[in-house]
Amino acid sequence: ESYWAKNISFETVRDSLQDSLCFGLYESGRQIGFARLVTDFATFAYLSDVFVLENQRGRGAGKWMMEKILAYPRLQKLRRLMLITEDAHDFYRQFGFRSLKNQERYMEKVLVSKYPKRK
Repeated sequence: ESYWAKNISFETVRDSLQDSLCFGLYESGRQIGFARLVTDFATFAYLSDVFVLENQRGRGAGKWMMEKILAYPRLQKLRRLMLITEDAHDFYRQFGFRSLKNQERYMEKVLVSKYPKRK
């Protein structure tokens, strides 16, 4: 289980996928990884919910998936691709991601109460 999906209901996960650009990573017909982008396909995308099964990490699967995501044709004219990570900063740096240059420009409003608890 990924840290970002804890305490999020199946319904919320399902709804989050509806208008996202989703990527699946499969080996022998079994899903071993996932990522989704929230984007307008014109200027901005937010990379979210990236996951590779723990026993598949370190074998290049996640790197391959990121290469395919970054090469996806409809994303080539974007001005900015952002993400939030708790523990994979070094992984994303190899693809050109950097810490926010001007953190003071970015704001957020956290609405954690919006997630219904898992049943």
